[in-house]
Amino acid sequence: MAEDADREPSGEKCDGERIRILIAEDQQLIRRAFATMFQMEPDIEVVGQAADGLEALDLVRRFRPDIVLMDIQMPRLGGIAATRRIVAEHPRTQVVALSTFDTDELVFEAISAGAQAYLLKDTSENEILDTIRAVKRGESRLSPPIARKFFDEFRRARPQAPVAREGEAADEPLTEREEAILALVAKGRSNREIADTVFLAEGTVKNYVSRIMEKLNVQTRTELAVKALGRPRR
Repeated sequence: MAEDADREPSGEKCDGERIRILIAEDQQLIRRAFATMFQMEPDIEVVGQAADGLEALDLVRRFRPDIVLMDIQMPRLGGIAATRRIVAEHPRTQVVALSTFDTDELVFEAISAGAQAYLLKDTSENEILDTIRAVKRGESRLSPPIARKFFDEFRRARPQAPVAREGEAADEPLTEREEAILALVAKGRSNREIADTVFLAEGTVKNYVSRIMEKLNVQTRTELAVKALGRPRR
């Protein structure tokens, strides 16, 4: 947890029920520091403290907290396994994962296990408090370095579509008939062969091919065939 000497009590009003939080952290000093921080907030109540995952499970069953601040690496039962069991047994209890490490494996495992947020231990106190309240409202939060990892992973999984060159229109969507004719062009079929296959006049097929070339921004039939081969199948 980062030093935040300028932090003052947030002044968050406690108009309704307080956020009931359980702290699961194997290091006693850190656990007590979190408890002290939360006790300064009028809208947060610490209902228990656990030194490992098994103790966290037991306290969740007893106190049914709104949120568990869950250290990832703990003895007996780790935070990821504990998160998975808590989410399965107590779906109304949300988990905020906390770790010193931002490795892809830990982050993705924690989120997959059901954590609604993932924070690093050098996160500022204000950000931790904001995250606790956001998760209570049903939001998800990630530390900025973790968020960057997720964006990078998303971009790798979903490559950006090619950008049209200046002065070039983006590809227009094709109709089902045009897609069928394009598939035949990609196979090297002539207009006559295509006409026989789709039961159209050869002149009509020629018009279709010309329109497809306009939509896909190509100048020749060869370019059209090459582009057709690179298009995802519907």
